[in-house]
Amino acid sequence: MTQAASPTPPYYYWPVRVEGLLIDLDGTLYTNDGPVSGARGALERLDKAGISYRFATNATHVPRRDLASRLESLGLPAGEDQIFTPATAVSTKLKAEGLSCFPLVEESLMEDLEGVPVSGDSPGCVLVGNLGEGFTYSRLDVAFRHLMDGAELVALSKNRYWQRAGGELSLDAGPFVAALEYASGKGAIGVGKPERAFFELALRDLGLSPGAVAMVGDDPELDVGGAQAAGLRAILVETGRYRPGSETPTRPDLVLESVARLPGALGV
Repeated sequence: MTQAASPTPPYYYWPVRVEGLLIDLDGTLYTNDGPVSGARGALERLDKAGISYRFATNATHVPRRDLASRLESLGLPAGEDQIFTPATAVSTKLKAEGLSCFPLVEESLMEDLEGVPVSGDSPGCVLVGNLGEGFTYSRLDVAFRHLMDGAELVALSKNRYWQRAGGELSLDAGPFVAALEYASGKGAIGVGKPERAFFELALRDLGLSPGAVAMVGDDPELDVGGAQAAGLRAILVETGRYRPGSETPTRPDLVLESVARLPGALGV
């Protein structure tokens, strides 16, 4: 087998052909310390090789426009149409099903939900994202009553917490989704990683089948487990959330020291 970025397994050439990639952002392309070394060069090599990819992230507190600006500031230029988020997925889903929503999301995120009817009177669903301090009793109570009146519960994310730039942990949308599930007796429909729907909609956006695409990320559960359950291959990188031993029990198809080694592993 031809050696690539490192002589020590599992950092070798991966004899699997992929036509497209889903690439995680936070922890994979960048961390709180800035861009991962070699990330830009890796993306340039993928572009040159003609491999299609989308940046697949669970970010629910900012719109794609802000994510694109963040990437640009880090020297990782990306178009908004290359960024696939839970809001992107749910927008496609709700438009296709003709459902209106009662949104519990940041106001800025509404631009990614353009075209989805918003209703405070008999909505088809209650849509929950990361609303931060906007999760007040009164807003949650209104959402609860809509659920009891027949609305579906849709969660952009079920993450328990997220890490701020300073390193401290803060509550994410998951605990509030769980509270509404408990109160209403309804299970939430998830549209972020690791939900199958997220990966299926991302594949549709790429125009590729599951077997032709690999997910690249630092989270064994959200990235690796979710992708494999949806029929994709999964590549785990040892940056961000990765900790020694993270390879089990999800068992990724390939483990790389960082995204910088991705082109070499793909033979690019």
